[in-house]
Amino acid sequence: GTPELFRSLEIVAPAHALEVVGRFHHEGQTAMLVHCAGSWGVIAAADQLRETTPEVIADLRKLGIESIVLLSGDHPGTVEAIAARAGVDRHYGALLPEDKVRVLAEIEAQTGPTAMVGDGINDAPALARASVGVAMGGIGSDAAMESADVVLMADDLRALPYALKLCQRARRVVTQNVCIAVGVMGILVLLVFLGHLTPMGQLRLPIAVSCHEGSTVIVILNGLRLLRGRRA
Repeated sequence: GTPELFRSLEIVAPAHALEVVGRFHHEGQTAMLVHCAGSWGVIAAADQLRETTPEVIADLRKLGIESIVLLSGDHPGTVEAIAARAGVDRHYGALLPEDKVRVLAEIEAQTGPTAMVGDGINDAPALARASVGVAMGGIGSDAAMESADVVLMADDLRALPYALKLCQRARRVVTQNVCIAVGVMGILVLLVFLGHLTPMGQLRLPIAVSCHEGSTVIVILNGLRLLRGRRA
């Protein structure tokens, strides 16, 4: 376990073992003490940063994400090393599940709506607390996927900026369609008050219906433009 665990059990670890643990932490590895039959050892494990992570973070910044923060339960030294390689803005280490929820709430109070990306059981409370929870479906735990609002079915982080870009395009298209629909209806109502759509008016009802249904066709065609953004 961690040095903190042994201290809580009132077991004194040798100074040399603690030095080795500290060295591993600064190298970006998570180190654990092993105590058995009076002997001490150290086991270190390291999370490998995905090659695509810096690229994904750069793409998210281009899409307007103001702040990217790393939340982890690993040792702060390990988290600091990973954060430097990933290129995030801030990082927090040694977080329990409830700590992630607390930090997430603080970030949301500072910057506004937040999105949380995670895959583990420890991420589930934060995924549920975030404005938008995104779970990695391929390697994610059941608890994470049930707590998330969005599940990426592949483990490829590049799907994240793609999904964000698609959402932004969809919002623009929806805004355009609402403007088209409201605009056409506004014109038709105005023509009614001006007397052009009455039986004795200059325009007849079939023409008005054609204008109304024509705007519906335009809205549908405009929405179909989203299909051009399909990811291979």
